[in-house]
Amino acid sequence: QRFLYDQLHPDGPLSSNDIALDDCPEITSKVDVFHSAVAVFYAPSDISGIRGLRQERIRSHPSWHGHPRRDCAFAVQDQAQPGFRGMSAVRILLFYSFTHNDVRYECALVEWFKSCGEGPDDTMGMWIVEPEYEHHHHVRSVIPLDSLLRAAHLIPMYGPHSLPKQFRYYHSLDWFNAFYISKYADHHSHEIAF
Repeated sequence: QRFLYDQLHPDGPLSSNDIALDDCPEITSKVDVFHSAVAVFYAPSDISGIRGLRQERIRSHPSWHGHPRRDCAFAVQDQAQPGFRGMSAVRILLFYSFTHNDVRYECALVEWFKSCGEGPDDTMGMWIVEPEYEHHHHVRSVIPLDSLLRAAHLIPMYGPHSLPKQFRYYHSLDWFNAFYISKYADHHSHEIAF
C-alpha cells in the first residue's frame, strides 16, 4: 500500500512513510507472484555495438534445487551519478504484480545493502556493501521492477576463521557481514560497478 501511494504521488509533499497506513490506497486486485524476471540491457563495449541488447534472468525462488534462491541485483537510485555511485545492491525476496485503477504495477520486495565508503576499496578495487538494518531487522521495501538494472554478484568478505562444516553456499548472504560488489563477474559488471 505504501509503494502504491508513492507511485500515485511521486511529487507529493509527503512520502508514504509520513502518513498512516490507513491513508494509503487499498489493493483489491489479485496479486500475481513470479519466481524470476528477465533484465534486458546493453553495454557500449558489446561486440554487437551500442544498440546490442543482452538479457539475463534474475531469480527469487522458494525452492531452487531444494533450497531458496534469492538473487542480488543493481537497483538504480540516481541515474545522474556514474557507475555504482547511483545504485545500490539489493537482494530480491519476491517478484509480484497487481492492478490498481486499470494500471498494472510490477514490483519487487527487496532487502537493501548499504555502501561502505564513498568509492571502491583501495586494495581490491571493488565497492564494499553490508546488509542494511533498522531495529535489528533487514531494511526491506517494495521497488518498481524497472528500477532493477541487472543481476549483481556479491563476494563475501572472508575473515581469518574457517567456515564451519555445516556451512552451505546458500547461507552466504545471511552468514557474512560485508561483501564486495564483483566487477569481474563479466564485462557488463565491469562497466557498471566502477
